[in-house]
Amino acid sequence: MAGAGEVFAGRSADGRVVAVTVVPPEVAAAPGFRERFRARAETARTVSGEAVMPLVDVDPDAPSPWSATAFVQGLSLRRSVERYGGLPEPSLRRLAAGLAGAMARIHAAGLTHGDVGPDAVLLTVGGPYVSVFGTTGITEDAASPMDDMFGLGSTVLFAASGSEPRWEGASEDVRTRLAALETMTSALPSSLREVIGGCLYPEPSTRPTAEQLVDYLDRQALPMPTGDWLPSALTADIEALAAATPSSATGSGAVGGGLGLGGGLGRRKLLLGLTGGALAAGGVAAAVVFSSRRPAPKREDRAGAAAPPARSASPSGASPAPSPTGGPTQIPLDGPDATKAWTATGSSAPTAVEASGKVVMVVTEKSTAFLNASTGKRALPALNTTDMLGSDARRSPTAYADGVFYYLGDAPKAPNMVVAVDETTGHVKWATSMALFGSGGGAHTRMYSASSVAVHGRTVYVCGEVNTGSSSITSRPTGYIRAFDGATGKGLWRVEGKDIDNVLVPPSGSYLLAASSATKGKPGRVQMIDAGRRGARGWKRSIPNAQYLTQPGWPMTCYAAGMFVFAGGTGDTLFAVEAATGSVKWHQHFDSKSGDHIQLGTPFASPDGETVYVPVGSDLAALRSTDGSLRWVATLTGAGDDGTSNMFKASLQMSGMSARCTVDTVFATDVAKNLWAIDAATGRARWKYNDPGQPDVGFKWTVGGDRVFIASHRTLTAISAHGQ
Repeated sequence: MAGAGEVFAGRSADGRVVAVTVVPPEVAAAPGFRERFRARAETARTVSGEAVMPLVDVDPDAPSPWSATAFVQGLSLRRSVERYGGLPEPSLRRLAAGLAGAMARIHAAGLTHGDVGPDAVLLTVGGPYVSVFGTTGITEDAASPMDDMFGLGSTVLFAASGSEPRWEGASEDVRTRLAALETMTSALPSSLREVIGGCLYPEPSTRPTAEQLVDYLDRQALPMPTGDWLPSALTADIEALAAATPSSATGSGAVGGGLGLGGGLGRRKLLLGLTGGALAAGGVAAAVVFSSRRPAPKREDRAGAAAPPARSASPSGASPAPSPTGGPTQIPLDGPDATKAWTATGSSAPTAVEASGKVVMVVTEKSTAFLNASTGKRALPALNTTDMLGSDARRSPTAYADGVFYYLGDAPKAPNMVVAVDETTGHVKWATSMALFGSGGGAHTRMYSASSVAVHGRTVYVCGEVNTGSSSITSRPTGYIRAFDGATGKGLWRVEGKDIDNVLVPPSGSYLLAASSATKGKPGRVQMIDAGRRGARGWKRSIPNAQYLTQPGWPMTCYAAGMFVFAGGTGDTLFAVEAATGSVKWHQHFDSKSGDHIQLGTPFASPDGETVYVPVGSDLAALRSTDGSLRWVATLTGAGDDGTSNMFKASLQMSGMSARCTVDTVFATDVAKNLWAIDAATGRARWKYNDPGQPDVGFKWTVGGDRVFIASHRTLTAISAHGQ
C-alpha cells in the first residue's frame, strides 16, 4: 500500500495485531473520496482466501479515514530482493500463482487493487500475500484490472531481476517496445517469460486477465513448491521476524472504532511487514551490531542455505569491554611508530608503485624505475615508459604475478599501452597498444580508456571505458573487459556493455565479477563473467544503493575461498555467494546503536582466502570466509584530518586501494593519514606510520613480500610488516 498513507501497527478489540493504513486528511478531502472508500470497504469485506490479507475493520468517517487488515508476519518483496537478490524459479512460480489467485478474487468482486507492486507484496513462510484493500485504487479512478495485471507482471519481474519495467520516455512504436520488453523479460525463467511478458504488453487490452494467468499456470502442470518455498536464508529471517513480533497485545488508546495503537507496538510507523523494514537496518559506523546468517546443513538452492542466528558483537567505539552478547571484543588500535627499513629519493614523484618480494617498480611522469626491495638501490635499468594519471581512487594501473610486472603506460609515439616486464632481467616481454577503431570514413573513433590491469593465471585483463566521438558527458559510459595472453600480449577476447562499471579479477577460478549501477536510484547489480567462455555473462544479483559501484577498477567486492563477497541489502549487509552459481552461502548484517544508516566499505580478503575484512567507518571487522562469523573487530580512536571522527579510508566509497594483506598482516590507512599494520590473528596494531609532509591526497603505497613500500612526494620508504 505504498503511497496510500502511513501504515501503523495496531490491534483489534480482541487483541489481534493488525496493519492500519491511515489516509492523510488532504487525500480524504477529495470530492467523493469517503463515499468511494465506504463502498469499496463493503465489497472488500467479502474477499478472502489464499494470498489475501482480509479487511478487519474500517472507518471512512474518521478525521483521517483508516482501514485495518489482518497482520501477516513477513518481509516485503522489495526488501527481500534487496537483501537476498532475485528469487529462484520455483519461488517465482509460487509468487506468480499466489498473486494471480488473489487478483482473480479481487477482480471477481468488482474491485481493482490499484497498487500491486514489490512494496505491496509480503513474503511469508506460508506464501505471498497482498492486501485486499488498497486505498490507492480509490484515489485513482482510471485504474483497471489490466493495470493490476501490469503491476503483477512488474512484481514478478522485479522478484527475478531486481528491476521494474518503465515505459516513461520510451518510444511509442509498438515494435520497439516489444523488442525492449523481450530484453526486460530475459531475466525470467522460460516457464514464466511468455505469460509474464504478456502482462507487461504496452496495450492493456492484450494483457491476460488474472483468471487466464491462473489457468495458464495450472495447464503447465509444473511442480509448485508448497512447504519451504523461499530460499532458506530468507526463510530464516522471516522466522526470526515472526519470533520477535507479538501476535497480540493489550492496552488502551484508540484510533476510531475498536482499534488501539498503544501498548507494546505503540503508535509508530510499522517497520515489520508492509513497509518492509524488518531486522533493524541502518546505523553509523562507530557502533555496529553484527547479525550473521549462515547455511544449515543438507539444503542448497539458488538463493542460499538456511540461516540460524549467530553470535554477534556490539563494539562501543570507546573501550575494549566484552560484548554483552558474547561476541568478539572491541580492540582499540594503538601501536608504536614504525621503524623504517630504508628510504630512497628520486627525481620525480611516483604516480604508481608495485612490488614483489624482490623488486619495487616505481612509475613516474618521466620514466619507470626498478629498485631492490631489500635495499632501495637500483635493481634493473629504467624504462622510458611513463604514466601521468597514476593510481588513485578510480584507477589501478599496475599488477604483479609470477615474476612479471604489468602496468598501463605510455612510451614515445606509443600511447595507451599495457606493458609486461620480467622482474629478473628488466626486459620488456611485450607491449600491446589499446588500439583505436573506426577512424576515418565518417565513423566514430573508439578508444579504450584503461583504468585497471589485473592478472589471473596466464591471462592479463585490462578494464575501463570505451570512448567514442559521439559519447555524451551525460550518457552512461560503456565499460569493457579485454583479455590478453600473459606470455605474448596477444588479444584473446573482449566484452563491452553499459552494465560493466568495474570488474573484480580473482586470484583463482575462471569467473570474474562485474559491478554496475543504475540511474535514478534504481538497483544496480553484480554479475558473473565467465572467462572460460570468452566473457559470457552468467548469473546476476541486484545491488540497491549501487551509486557507489561506479568506480572503474575499484569494485566494492572481493573474492575468498571460491566466493564473491560484496555489500548488498541497503548497503548494510555483506553477502558471500558462490562464484559459479551466485548462490548465497552466508550473509552478515551490520546494525547501529544510534539509528543512523551504516554504509559498508570495500571488503578485502587474506591471501589464503580464509578471512574477509570489511571496514565500517571507524571499525574493521574480520570474518571467517566459511560462514561469516566474526573473529575480531578493531577500532580507530581520535579525530581525522578534518577534525571529525577518524575512519578507515576503505570505509569510504571513493577510497581507492586503501587496505591490503600479507600472510599474517593487514595494512589499512585512515583519514588521519596513518598507515596501520594489524596482526591478522588478533586484530591488534603492530605499528603505525605517519608522514607529516605527505601530499594532501595522502601517500601511494603497495605491499610486496613481507614489506610495505610508501611513496610520499619524491621519497620512497620501506617498512617491514613486523616492524623490525
